[in-house]
Amino acid sequence: MVQAEWSREAACEHVVDLAGRGRTVVWDWSGPAGAPVLVLLHGVTLDAEVNWFHVVPALRRHFRVLALDLRGHGEGLPAPKPYCLEDCADDVAATVRELGVGSVIPVGYSMGGMIAQAFWRRHPKLTTGLVLCATARNASGSLLERVSSMAMPFVVSAVGWLPPLFPMGADLIGAALLDGELDPGARRRALAHMHRTPMATALAAMHAACEFSSHRWIGAVDVPAAVMITGRDRVVPPSRQWELARALPGCAIVHVDAGHGVFLDALGTFTAGVLQACLAVVPDAMVHGRADGQVAAASSEGGSLPIVATG
Repeated sequence: MVQAEWSREAACEHVVDLAGRGRTVVWDWSGPAGAPVLVLLHGVTLDAEVNWFHVVPALRRHFRVLALDLRGHGEGLPAPKPYCLEDCADDVAATVRELGVGSVIPVGYSMGGMIAQAFWRRHPKLTTGLVLCATARNASGSLLERVSSMAMPFVVSAVGWLPPLFPMGADLIGAALLDGELDPGARRRALAHMHRTPMATALAAMHAACEFSSHRWIGAVDVPAAVMITGRDRVVPPSRQWELARALPGCAIVHVDAGHGVFLDALGTFTAGVLQACLAVVPDAMVHGRADGQVAAASSEGGSLPIVATG
């Protein structure tokens, strides 16, 4: 396994004030002149750094890359009550408008993939493509839903009756979403990042993800889309990921033989899969550099090259 390098090197950090929303931080990596713009959206209990930063060097060879922490996570905006994924999508849109970068390609992982779907629906003029990784149209019956339902009564009780427990972090529940075979060092680093997010906020976000469903409208997506399916995922069942891919018209499919923690324990596979999916939604004329060579270089760190299909 290759250890993650969570570096902010070469990123420009924007502190963005969003009227009526608050202040957030956006990390901005420049790409080739005129390159399409990606916005990376992380999963629940995570933050942008742990989920995405180690894939940025490969992505920025072809794209300008933006990343931010979602509401209530890391350095993101204050968490609303109740937590709502559509609010998160609106936060991203407000940030994109404030930065003046034009239309973007949301790249979402797990819960971030649901927010990316909502982004397209609510802000179609800002969306030029969709890249959805390890996610689904809904989370009904998933491990995410089961963890949320089991922990919610405890959190409600703790918040209502045990004020000393307020500082508890999302690592106490996020650990259940990490694969058991994960390298101990990588697990410790991920849990340290999760601890920055209050557990009550993480549970509220998980509940919002479990309430989300795009199955009635996802088939109307009118921009190029790609789905990266994690074939051994126990958090978001692969069958649900395939349902999402089949519902998207003309969707490109990238299948990786990995679990939900691929962004930690199989960096070569993750980087190659994400890069392949991002390149799939961009016209050849807009791709900067040779795609095949870059994907091969990304996969050489220890992951197998993904198989890509279109259907």
